[in-house]
This record gives sequence, C-alpha cells and structure tokens, in this order.
Amino acid sequence: MELTPQIKEKLDKLQEKYAAMGQDMAAYLDGLLYADFLTYWDYIHLDTLLSLQSPKTPFPDEEIFIMYHQITELYFKLSLHECKQIAEHPSLTVQFFTERVRRINAYFNALTTSFEVMVNGMEKDQFLKFRMSLLPASGFQSGQYRMIEICATNFTQLIDKSKREELANADIETQFENIYWKFGATELATGKQTLTLKQFINKYAAQFLQLVKDRKETNFSALYQKLANEGSDVTALADELRKLDLYVNVEWPLSHYKSAVRYLERDPVDIAATGGTNWQKYLPPRFQKRIFYPFLWTAEQMEEWGKGWVLGVLKDLS
Repeated sequence: MELTPQIKEKLDKLQEKYAAMGQDMAAYLDGLLYADFLTYWDYIHLDTLLSLQSPKTPFPDEEIFIMYHQITELYFKLSLHECKQIAEHPSLTVQFFTERVRRINAYFNALTTSFEVMVNGMEKDQFLKFRMSLLPASGFQSGQYRMIEICATNFTQLIDKSKREELANADIETQFENIYWKFGATELATGKQTLTLKQFINKYAAQFLQLVKDRKETNFSALYQKLANEGSDVTALADELRKLDLYVNVEWPLSHYKSAVRYLERDPVDIAATGGTNWQKYLPPRFQKRIFYPFLWTAEQMEEWGKGWVLGVLKDLS
C-alpha cells in the first residue's frame, strides 16, 4: 500500500499523541495488528443481554413482562444520560438544553406509545398468576424514574400536594419524608408502609437525597428560570418542557393506570397492585397534581390536570 501524504499525516499525529503520554506508538500498532475485528454482537454484549431474562414461573407471558421492564429501564438510563449532560454543561445554552430535552421526550414518546404491550400484550389469567410470585417487587421501585423526576424540577414540586405549601421552605430531609410516592405504597388496610416501600427507601434514599442536593441549582426548572432571567429566548425550550411535563406526569402514569385497570380491577373488589401499592389513588394525575413547571401552565390547565385522560382511559376500557 502506498504511504500517501494523508496516511503519513495521521501517523505523525498518532506519534505526537503517544509521545505526549510517554508511550511507544509502535507497541500500540502491534496491538492493532493482532487484535480481532469488532463484531456487532460483541460490541453491545448481545449474548449477555439476551440471557438476562429469568422468569420465576412457567407462564410464557412472564418473559414479556420482564423484557418490557428491562427496555423501560434502558430508556430511563438514556434520559438520565441527557439529564447529566444538561446539568453539568460548563456553559449551557438554550439550544443545547432544548435539544437534550427533545431527546428525553423522544424516549418517553417511545415508552408511552409502546405501553400497549403491557395493556394487551399478555393474557390476563397468566398475569394474575405469575404476578403473585413477584411479591413484594414492583415497578414502583424504579429508582431511575425517581432520579429523572429529581433532575426535572424543583424538589418542592415532588412533595405530596397536601403538604407542598406547608413544607416549601423546609429542609430537604423533611421534604423527602413527604415526597408524593411514599403515599402510594402504603398498605390498603392499615396505612402502614409496605415492604415494597421499605426496600426501596433502604436501597435508594441516600442516593436520592444526594441527587436532590446536587441538582438544587441545576434541575431543569432552575436552569430554565436562569436562562429566562438572562434574557434568552426560551420559547422552544418552554414547549419541550411542557411536553416533558405531560409525558412524565400524565401520559406515563396513565399508561400504567390503563394497565392496572385492565389486569387488576374487578367488580366489586379491586385487586391490590404488586407490592400492595394503592394504584387507584397513586396513578391518576388528577389526584396527584404533580406538575414540574407550574409557571408554564395556566391556572385552568393546572386545575384540569389529567382529568380528561382518566375519563378517556375508562371509556376505552368500558
């Protein structure tokens, strides 16, 4: 092969790179010479990925249940990857912020539109049987989802709505004791914390509290306000944040609500969700009124938050 000027230029640059690190370029070229070509399946660890489904029962649809939740967690990881880029950007611009939130919205759009798999993609009889072997594990225990919430808004917006105004200026630890999702994992009969909730808090509480502190000035709400106060044009960013608000706080929980109604509601007795979560009051947005960016919505929009969605879900299932 002819040693063209372009190849020689690249070799000279490689030599400079390795020399700056006190390394011998020739040794690295030997490594390149002997290394095998990369394959798709090795690069993404495909065999490992496809081996990560371990059903607890012989019911075939349990494997669908496992894989869909694994897919969900990968989308959450993608979202957190974008959250970190936004929060830790050394000189954040509106354009960068907007583009990354748009990516997160694309991930949640994929999640909400694919959730039909969980609504009609499993046989009800199979689900009601294999779910009993999963106790007390629950999708409620998704730590990544809670981290997305923390990154997306001021922490006060995650306090249970009945305590939100009262605890607006309380310390973070007190606010965390009254975070909205704790009230969705109480025993239906006694009101005590479920084992599901206790496990979740034991695993993630310290990590959540540290993230709240880390994102106090760099959550999406704080960063938006900062850019707006500096006079930046945040019109497109506001549009994307409104979409994110609806995806995370309306469409995603109501996708789960639709699934819960499909599989867990019986007349006249409702079945408790996996882990004993009080899904009837926990999932519908009109009860929680969880809104990341109240400054981007009208009073009327916030008053009607999620109501039309619940009626639509019930109508579809009737």
